[in-house]
Amino acid sequence: MEKFDTLKGIPANLPMINVDTDMIIPKQFLKTIKRTGLGKSLFFEIRYDEAGKKIKDFVLNREPYNNSPILITGKNFGCGSSREHAPWALLDFGIKCVISPSFADIFYNNCFKNGMLPIILDEKKIEELVQYSERKENIEINLSGQEIIFGNKRIQFQIDPFKKKCLLNGLDDIAMSLEHSKKISSYENIIKKNKPWIN
Repeated sequence: MEKFDTLKGIPANLPMINVDTDMIIPKQFLKTIKRTGLGKSLFFEIRYDEAGKKIKDFVLNREPYNNSPILITGKNFGCGSSREHAPWALLDFGIKCVISPSFADIFYNNCFKNGMLPIILDEKKIEELVQYSERKENIEINLSGQEIIFGNKRIQFQIDPFKKKCLLNGLDDIAMSLEHSKKISSYENIIKKNKPWIN
């Protein structure tokens, strides 16, 4: 998993509430267990028309938002089923941070496990960021300082210290387990010696 510290870009604004995981990545694209290749199908049903052509008015189909690493959206983002493909699709598209007034719990936790930063902010503060999106101006996310920097302003955001540590160090569940590999090996050797019948 890639380390996350700072991120800079023009945010894309998707002002929709209750965006569920089926809208983020529809069920017909869940056949793969690979984390790559899903970006082209992100928001498939609202991003493409019936002929499979991109809908010009959809924000992620327009310059410069089609290259934005930051997505601003409405309340309860990521609700619905617990599919991990949702953060995979966002990441594969290039989105590494989602800013919302609230997230569905499972989606929120899946983001951290996949190296993505979900930020919960008050709606009034989000409105300020939306203005930067509309003017096509950059904002900066600083995870170490837990702040969003835009113009001469700084907005603080909260994050669980453990989740912050994992993102800063690029630690997923497997990497965290490997940090304890010496202790695991030591324990296995003791078991082999004291209880050889288990092996």
